[in-house]
Amino acid sequence: MTPKIFIDGEHGTTGLQIRERLALRADLEVLSIPASERRNPAMRAEYLRRADIAILCLPDDASREAMTMLDGAATRVIDTSTAHRTHPDWVYGFAEMDRDQARKIAAARFVGNPGCYPNGAIGLIRPLVAAGILPADYPVTVNAVSGYTGGGKQMIAQMEDPANPDHIAAPHFLYGLTLAHKHVAEMQAHGGLSRRPIFSPSVGRFAQGMLVQVPLYLSDLNGAPTLADLHAALAAHYAGQGVVEVVALEESAKLPRLDPTELAGTDRMKLFVFGTEGKGQANLVASLDNLGKGASGAAVQNMDLMLAG
Repeated sequence: MTPKIFIDGEHGTTGLQIRERLALRADLEVLSIPASERRNPAMRAEYLRRADIAILCLPDDASREAMTMLDGAATRVIDTSTAHRTHPDWVYGFAEMDRDQARKIAAARFVGNPGCYPNGAIGLIRPLVAAGILPADYPVTVNAVSGYTGGGKQMIAQMEDPANPDHIAAPHFLYGLTLAHKHVAEMQAHGGLSRRPIFSPSVGRFAQGMLVQVPLYLSDLNGAPTLADLHAALAAHYAGQGVVEVVALEESAKLPRLDPTELAGTDRMKLFVFGTEGKGQANLVASLDNLGKGASGAAVQNMDLMLAG
């Protein structure tokens, strides 16, 4: 029987990207509410309950509301909001995070799709914590820049339409200035950190792409590791899969700059270890598409794992 997929919120930025990825899939039946009925709660509940997998592309409160509509139904759920990413009954949807994470996702009823920033940060932090190199109580700092599509339709309009009363003319801007961004809890929980990290996000005047940086003092890590030690731990953690690439130290050392749009339009992630041997410092960097591995691409990857499981 052909699996039925319902994207609740298919007209938002993430939902549209998922819809495009599924458009040519003959192995799926994508359920879509008629445009005239988009605000019909009874029809929405019907479609949610008819689906084999529902992908929620909604604000947090609307995702929680969707879950009440599914009470007693057999529908499996992928939630792209932040509502359930640290919930103990939900499996975190970063398939490469641990050796058995893909298996957990495949067997899961409920999957919390990762955020774009946390995917990069956790991708750098968790392997080093798991390897015993990065202490769980290390004062981690995460600095990141994202393409403006990460802010959804509202920010896209603000960045692209000069006539918008809330037009943003800046080529680059910081936000989350209170250090209380909603992604922090996710980074801490799934990064394996006991201490709340400092997260400083920013947005650049480009549509898609992302760089996430985690600077480290090597002398404050366990065993005072070298750059090569950090790279080896990351490479060992991600060996045997084809989504997360740990770039060779030699290649990274030759780079004069890093383009945040390099992986735009892809569902992959690259990890880099930068620094100068003997200087006692490292800068770990993740490059990804904020709508690819950072959102819609990850949701489709998780859907495929669940269908295969």
